[in-house]
Amino acid sequence: MGKHRTWIQIAIFAVVILVGGWTLTNNLFFSDKKPTEGASAPNFKLVGLDGNMKELAELKGKVVVVNFWGTFCEPCRDEMPALERQKEKWAGKNVEILGLNLNEPRVAVENFVNQYKVTFPILLDKNEETRKRYGVSQYPTTFFIKPDGKIGVIRVGQMDEAFIDQTISSLLPS
Repeated sequence: MGKHRTWIQIAIFAVVILVGGWTLTNNLFFSDKKPTEGASAPNFKLVGLDGNMKELAELKGKVVVVNFWGTFCEPCRDEMPALERQKEKWAGKNVEILGLNLNEPRVAVENFVNQYKVTFPILLDKNEETRKRYGVSQYPTTFFIKPDGKIGVIRVGQMDEAFIDQTISSLLPS
């Protein structure tokens, strides 16, 4: 039995090494690059808290603010009222604000939205595929997308209302 145990351990170790090597190689050489300012924004299609599907491609022609956030994130909580005020300010002016929540329980997201009286669409990134495609690793991270679908500004960290307002203004066609 001891002889077979050694071979089983070697086989398991070899499988672990192969899987680890494949994962490392895949992440280093074949993973999608993080989007940068000036690049096309990766499209996404996500369901919102309201049950409606939103697709970024359908918003072409508008300035789109895509804010990645989490309920656990204090800077996210602090900037949410500023985003809500900007949503109200730019209503009907070719500006769309979207909140993309990472994979958190729906009830936690709903409680947050109710507490902060958020009325802009909150989309649920259930498998975190969109977060990964955008290369988001810190919260909040916000992408300001120009009407042509290119990324105009990427902001990692909390924003104040003046920054949001100025950035949106700078991306609207004159």
